[in-house]
Amino acid sequence: MAQSSQLRLRKLVTYLRPHWRKSLLGILSLFIVNALGVYIPKLISQAIDDLEVATQFNEFLYYVLAIVIFASFMWVIRMISRILIFGVGRQVEFDLKQQIFNRLLTLEPSYFSNHTIGDLINRATSDVDNIRRLLGFAVLSITNTFFAYCLTMPVMFSINVRLTLLAVSVYPFMLILVQMFSEKLRNQQLVVQEELSNISDLIQEDMNGISLIKIYAQEENERQAFSDYNQRLLKVNLDLARTRNFIFPILTGLANLSLLILLTNGSIYLETGELTVGNFVALIIYVERLVFPTALLGFTITAYQRGEVSIDRVEAILTVEPKIKDHESPLVFQKLVKGWVRSRGLTYTYPGSKTAALDNVNFLIKPGETIAIVGPIGSGKSTLANTLPRLLDIDIDQLFIDGYDVTQLKLADLRKAIAYVPQESFLFSTTIKNNIRYGHPSTEQTEIEFAAQQAQVHAEILNFPQQYETIVGERGITLSGGQRQRTALARALLVDAPILILDDALSSVDNQTATNILRNLSTGTKKKTVIFISHQMSAAATADRIFVMDRGKIVQIGSHTELVQQPGLYQLLWEQQQLKQLLE
Repeated sequence: MAQSSQLRLRKLVTYLRPHWRKSLLGILSLFIVNALGVYIPKLISQAIDDLEVATQFNEFLYYVLAIVIFASFMWVIRMISRILIFGVGRQVEFDLKQQIFNRLLTLEPSYFSNHTIGDLINRATSDVDNIRRLLGFAVLSITNTFFAYCLTMPVMFSINVRLTLLAVSVYPFMLILVQMFSEKLRNQQLVVQEELSNISDLIQEDMNGISLIKIYAQEENERQAFSDYNQRLLKVNLDLARTRNFIFPILTGLANLSLLILLTNGSIYLETGELTVGNFVALIIYVERLVFPTALLGFTITAYQRGEVSIDRVEAILTVEPKIKDHESPLVFQKLVKGWVRSRGLTYTYPGSKTAALDNVNFLIKPGETIAIVGPIGSGKSTLANTLPRLLDIDIDQLFIDGYDVTQLKLADLRKAIAYVPQESFLFSTTIKNNIRYGHPSTEQTEIEFAAQQAQVHAEILNFPQQYETIVGERGITLSGGQRQRTALARALLVDAPILILDDALSSVDNQTATNILRNLSTGTKKKTVIFISHQMSAAATADRIFVMDRGKIVQIGSHTELVQQPGLYQLLWEQQQLKQLLE
């Protein structure tokens, strides 16, 4: 536990390091504030004792003006210290959010399959906010308390040692109390953060699936599910509040008890003359100065507990290493990519699975060739597609583009050579125009329209009220499935990469349109190497060659004419589709 706390403190220092000048100025300002906070009671003490024998009004005015000036200066410096320290907290919040987002962009898709989006959002918002409070309020409070004790206690001892010891005798009990409850507070705060993540997940999932909820009339069930999550969040928040509400009043009571002890025992020293009225008033002010930061210690501990939990949750993202990253000495294409694709014994097994998704796959694809990949569900087609742009972490010496091992190539260089349209045609919540030109944001309208024409979606876009300026809504919800797929295809075509992968990306498009699109891609002066994964056998039949996959292996290779005459899986798949069309 002590080692974990030390690691968290080191992380806090790391967060603060870029802003050490502002932090130092803020701490220096707090030192000045506390130095003035010690001097002003001394001035008041001197004024009271002097005024007992003073006869001139000017002497009284001198003390009043001095106290007002020092108090005003102290107020200004206090404001500066708060602006500086809270400003550093805000800057660290900005830095952490930027770092989290940048790190998430480097991680492979499988990471997001194992971590819910709601939890990641909660870490980037609520947890970062807790760290910001820790580096703002908590640092301010702890630093202020440290200076208050270090500067105030020596002066109090110089006035009267015994009274000072009596007044602060209750403070060790406060520290013991805080220590007793610190672990419980930390664990309860962790549970609160986890429940917040759960409720964030549910909200996001329901908003994305709102159409499905309404189609199946499941509003009441979702309402009940949210109520259950909300009830659990309420319960853990109340548990945390009960613990805090138990400990904080005790801390405040113990802090005020020191003032009561001082008032009770101070009168004895006044009677014997061992203590002047001015010094007694100064002691009361000093004790009151310590009461607030000591009582505030409880709130500071809460902020610290929240911050500790949040540091662990944020660091879990910042310290995760991407499994797919550039080679230590990455290669780059030395000339324009032609589009040769070669696989040599390509094998891949998903983590936790005992069966290989790809099992010793071998093939050679020539530049400009259109290859269709067909096979039953789960045969490894999408897995094969994901290996080319290295969305999966494959071994070396298994997959090559133009003779370059894809695992040795610089990722940015590799992915610029490949345009990939996955099964789920994701669109951003912006205009159709911006979605199509996502890969090249500065593309002119004529090029956008040409890509849309190739994807057979231009005519339909012109029928929309705002045409290319039409907002598609979240994930393209305002478009039909076929329109989403063809818009995503236009986006891929616009980047004009030499290799194009379509992973069942035309499943919502009719056979005739899909066939026309493939013909457009396989003709002209800019022929691409097209790898087309599909269950539409009539569209696949137009390809130069067809790879038939089953259980992670390529079991047949050939043209449609060749394969349809051979007994085997392809013939069976073709006959099934012909029969299906007849029945329709």
